[in-house]
Amino acid sequence: MSIGFLRQALNALQKQSRGRTSYRVNQWFKWLSPGLSIKRWLLISLGGVLLAILGLAIWVKLTPIFWMIELVRGFLGVIAGILPNYISGPLVLLCGFLLILWGQTRTVGSITRVLRPDGEEELIDMLLAHRRLYRGPKIVVIGGGTGLSTLLRGLKTYSANITAIVTVADDGGSSGRLRQEFGVLPPGDIRNCVAALADEEKLLTELFQYRFKAGDGLTGHSFGNLFLTAMTDITGDLERAVAASSKVLAVRGQVLPATLSDVRLWAELDDGRRIEGESSIPKAGGKIVKIGCMPANPPALPAAIKAIKEADYIIIGPGSLYTSLIPNLLVPDIADAIAKTNAPRIYICNIMTQPGETQGYTVADHIQAIDMACGERQLFDAVLVHKKSPSEKSLLRYAQQNSHPVFLDREAVTQLGRRIVLANILYEDEIGCVRHNPQKLARVLLRWYRGAHHGK
Repeated sequence: MSIGFLRQALNALQKQSRGRTSYRVNQWFKWLSPGLSIKRWLLISLGGVLLAILGLAIWVKLTPIFWMIELVRGFLGVIAGILPNYISGPLVLLCGFLLILWGQTRTVGSITRVLRPDGEEELIDMLLAHRRLYRGPKIVVIGGGTGLSTLLRGLKTYSANITAIVTVADDGGSSGRLRQEFGVLPPGDIRNCVAALADEEKLLTELFQYRFKAGDGLTGHSFGNLFLTAMTDITGDLERAVAASSKVLAVRGQVLPATLSDVRLWAELDDGRRIEGESSIPKAGGKIVKIGCMPANPPALPAAIKAIKEADYIIIGPGSLYTSLIPNLLVPDIADAIAKTNAPRIYICNIMTQPGETQGYTVADHIQAIDMACGERQLFDAVLVHKKSPSEKSLLRYAQQNSHPVFLDREAVTQLGRRIVLANILYEDEIGCVRHNPQKLARVLLRWYRGAHHGK
């Protein structure tokens, strides 16, 4: 029994050793990947060291070339006298390669321990991921609310060249209180996007979403909102505050407010009422026939316009139609820049209707609402629609809130001049809450972009 056990243990150790060796070999072959900009600099550095030594020897008149030739000749003569050339040659070559491998292994190991002391990821994997992400398309995403942050979580695995243009019309909850008390632009949607694009997303999201449950003036505020408010006070405006926060938090991409103006939404309902305030519009309980903002025609952030002009791909949504998406398009310069770009543009339609905003809306109704808010212009070429209906559990849960799946009226959408992209991009949690799946959503969007990009 003991001999059998030892044999099994020995076999297990051998397999583990072979697996470890195979892993290390694979890791080293990755260093030969083109485009890392490392091999060339190592060779240049080595050449520089040799030239420096040679130059120093010539300077002090040591006739280095003569002595080097003599040394090599003598060394080779000794080896040839002991071993034939077909053995000594490969042996010396192997020794050279082993010395190079040993030296580079120790060098890379030391660098890796400094950059990743927890040892979670190999340096070569970090470099390859960095190269892939920073070669990704320049993507501009426009929206707000939880829908936008959900999308960003998926997109950041495909590109680091992401710009999120976010609405600043929020006037409810913690953001609304900070807006009233400190006169700052509402940081809530921007906070969610910064957390979604951060490297340490899970921990940062928990930190930024943490809400104080006690303390004078702190109750109900999220840590992220207070953090961005403090950064705004230190840096002078929200744009600089977000840029500084992004550096500190290792954010992949950039988050920009649509405007730095203190924008307040208003909506006219079909019963003649005029409702003011982003948080009040969904609560009014009527059908929205017109939406606008005060002041009218707010100026766009220049960096946002620059990002749109340089974009390879523009995505609108997902998010609340009237209170997250359209407020960005009420900034005329943003709508104009989107209309003029030649980049592929797509709109992500919501999966469910939203009480107080889009009851009874079809996909075509969503598209028409965006077109009307932008002066009857077509700001996107295609619309992404979820393919399958949610589960019975989710349908029942949402029906109790007067919310239902958005119906795809194909003919009406086609008449509006939009292509339809159908895909399964749904995520349902245990209680039946419906959301877009970040990974599936990003995968479908990038697949459509490649097709649209190559088709141009």
